[in-house]
Amino acid sequence: MKPHRLTLTNALVMGYGLDKQIHNIYDPRPATQAELEAYHDHDYIDFLSKVTPGNQTQMRQMIDVFNCVEDCPIFADMLDFCRMYAGASLAGARKLCAGTTDIAINWSGGLHHAKRGEASGFCYVNDIVLAILELLRYHPRVLYIDIDIHHGDGVELAFYQSNRVMTVSFHKYTGDFFPGTGKLDDNGNGPGKHFCLNVPLQDGIDDDMYLSIFKTVIDDTVTAFRPSAIVLQCGADSLGCDRLGAFNLSIAAHGECVNFVRKYNVPLLVLGGGGYTIKNVSRCWTYETAVLVGATIPDELPATVYDSFFEDSHWKLHPPLTGKVDNQNSVASLQRITTSIRHKLRYLQGAPSVAMQEIPPDLQGLMGDEEKNAEERDEESKGTGRAGEVRVDTNNARNEFFDGDNDVDRDDDETPSTPNVRGRGASRRGGRGGRRGRGRGRGRGTTAPTRENGDEDTEEVVVAPPRRGRGRGRGRGRGRGKAVDKDKDKENSNPAVDSSSGTPMDVDVDV
Repeated sequence: MKPHRLTLTNALVMGYGLDKQIHNIYDPRPATQAELEAYHDHDYIDFLSKVTPGNQTQMRQMIDVFNCVEDCPIFADMLDFCRMYAGASLAGARKLCAGTTDIAINWSGGLHHAKRGEASGFCYVNDIVLAILELLRYHPRVLYIDIDIHHGDGVELAFYQSNRVMTVSFHKYTGDFFPGTGKLDDNGNGPGKHFCLNVPLQDGIDDDMYLSIFKTVIDDTVTAFRPSAIVLQCGADSLGCDRLGAFNLSIAAHGECVNFVRKYNVPLLVLGGGGYTIKNVSRCWTYETAVLVGATIPDELPATVYDSFFEDSHWKLHPPLTGKVDNQNSVASLQRITTSIRHKLRYLQGAPSVAMQEIPPDLQGLMGDEEKNAEERDEESKGTGRAGEVRVDTNNARNEFFDGDNDVDRDDDETPSTPNVRGRGASRRGGRGGRRGRGRGRGRGTTAPTRENGDEDTEEVVVAPPRRGRGRGRGRGRGRGKAVDKDKDKENSNPAVDSSSGTPMDVDVDV
């Protein structure tokens, strides 16, 4: 589980130029303590934050309680390391939920043995469980597939009683091979009964047998469960020649499993996992990166600063890894496994439905003071895969008509009690005793122009029909308070204006 295998993988991916075919490469933020505690116990996370190689002697009792012994050693900055790979898996899950990507890859994740309150099998924080919990906020059903040689016991245990997560693990099982779980008869419990599938295999299984049972089981599972998202753990210790593994899988066959899942066109989160022969792990994950982006890469490895790691295989991407261990699997044994799994799937009787309910709180929103980048804020606020692509312009043209809460021309709450008909239209400068209206009028009627010959004929008042015009003036009126007295004086001095009305009014003039 040395992080150096990720460095080699990154060097090969860059050397092949696959980084140019990946749509986006992110540097995700570390997971917060609140996000880690969405699954793990507070006391356990607190222990990981305090224990160091320097104080492990004083904390020996707690180390035993949390199982940080033997294959889970204490090292410096342990919690920071866990936060980094867990944060990357959570970021991938968030982007799948937001629809900003169809496939997310985190080769540093996939640590499937960690339990709620203890470490196990080189795994301290179970990033897979945290990512699935994030996916379940938006996806009704999540399928988890594990092709690590070890049983994915931590993920299975977390969702053992859930019918929203189907776990399928292909692993070696002899009863004493770590972790010692994953029997064919393990089915789940309660609502999760028959939602836990295990494919126990023996040493030396080859490409043809593995691909045959993998494709059969996965195809039947997808048909019955109909997942809306898939999480695929790609542990590379199932390859031939692994230091801890005992299978005969080639890199091409391992990658074909990834390609088979990809073709379902379901939102897919791809994670790393085990793998203890570093040079083969980096080859495998580089090849599977090419598979996921739909690229074809040559068998000749690109020149990198790590060429010495691949010298014994003459710098080939697909060295011979098969035939090293005798195949102890038979066609009959694989057929029994397939028959048993199909029998379990019949109990599903269709994919479980999920009632409409309020979305639970976002894991990353549990801490109000948490720092988030602009893209994550867009995804949260807009709730759409087009985060950041649509710009909302609040500036409107002065002659633009619209109706809404921000409509500056909407009716006032307080209206005069005069039972006159309200009309709207385009105002004009001048008219009515020389008053200049700069804004839209709000008159109760429409008045004909004043006669210029000074005759004492009364002015005709035409009542406008009760409809709303679409015209606009040049702005709003200057006020309704002090201007009233001035208007009254002007009306008294103008004999052409009807003075019988006690309330000054703005009128719309139709020319």
